[in-house]
Amino acid sequence: MSTNLFGLELDALTAHFKALGEPPYRARQIYAWLYAKRARRFDAMANVPKALRARLAETGEVRWPEVADRQHSTDGTVKYLFRLDDGASIESVYIPEARRRTICISTQAGCPLKCAFCLTGIAGYKRNLKTWEILGQVATVMTEAAEIDPDGSPERAWNVVVMGMGEPLLNYDATVSALRVLMDPEAFAITPKRLTLSTVGILPALEKLMLEPVRPNLAISLHAPNPALRRELMPIEEKYRLEDVIAAAQRYPIPRGGRVTYEYVLLRDTNDRPQHARELVRLLRGTHSKVNLIPLNPAAEIPFGAPSRAAVEAFTGILSDADVAVSVRRPRGQDILAACGQLHLKKASAERAPVAAR
Repeated sequence: MSTNLFGLELDALTAHFKALGEPPYRARQIYAWLYAKRARRFDAMANVPKALRARLAETGEVRWPEVADRQHSTDGTVKYLFRLDDGASIESVYIPEARRRTICISTQAGCPLKCAFCLTGIAGYKRNLKTWEILGQVATVMTEAAEIDPDGSPERAWNVVVMGMGEPLLNYDATVSALRVLMDPEAFAITPKRLTLSTVGILPALEKLMLEPVRPNLAISLHAPNPALRRELMPIEEKYRLEDVIAAAQRYPIPRGGRVTYEYVLLRDTNDRPQHARELVRLLRGTHSKVNLIPLNPAAEIPFGAPSRAAVEAFTGILSDADVAVSVRRPRGQDILAACGQLHLKKASAERAPVAAR
């Protein structure tokens, strides 16, 4: 059985080459080809001897997840559906902007958390992703970006947000392994301040992440200003309490110049009222943080509506007047339902549908 070298960290790649009887510098060469140059064939690795390239082709491979579908929005956003080896599917989103390019990636096929407003959990949870399946999403989008956006400047910075399908800290080992490769200057070279991990607050894993020598930015999926409402929207509140999650987030060593982000999806007449905004002010007052308000991208399967523009403006004004840093996420890809879960849900529904009798 061939070994997929894509997804291995440098130490593991070095051990692999040592077992082949090759010097350590060969591992560094291959490492750069895999991640910095994103070569998909061994014969493209020009500074590697032909004999070694032939040997690697016999015993190993460079494999990324397969793209099953792409949906292009009128605003330039592209949504990817990847099909994995076992038939599971995941989604990623590419968002090109004037000054930056953002890739939103997944860490699980489905999600076990069942947040009430999230499409991903509706189709159910299948499994954790492997490191190569996480990194392959980034490699695919980066490779295709020049074709997707030929007029854009290639000098624009890449941002990666781990905010797609799944809870990344429930897949700690593979997620953190992928983060190390993404932030390595010799690999994908995403600077820590341009890589953000979003979590509901899986506290043991969050504490462990704090000890990593290089860490991404942190975003906490909050979505409610009090434990009772958060419990209704997010069952995880039963296990990891709101106050404990915020306390842990405030201890997290953010990359220089940053602050913890609290994500808050605004749901019409549910958590978008002025009293909710005032509660949020009381909850976060005195913390070094910012709030990212996200008006819901509605879908037929979600039992909530999008907030009115007036509600968003009022909510934002209350936070701003109280000196709580706040931004409102501009909707992107609404015509292709770029909020993660829709393509995955369609695929799962099709698989469950009975075959018509002939």
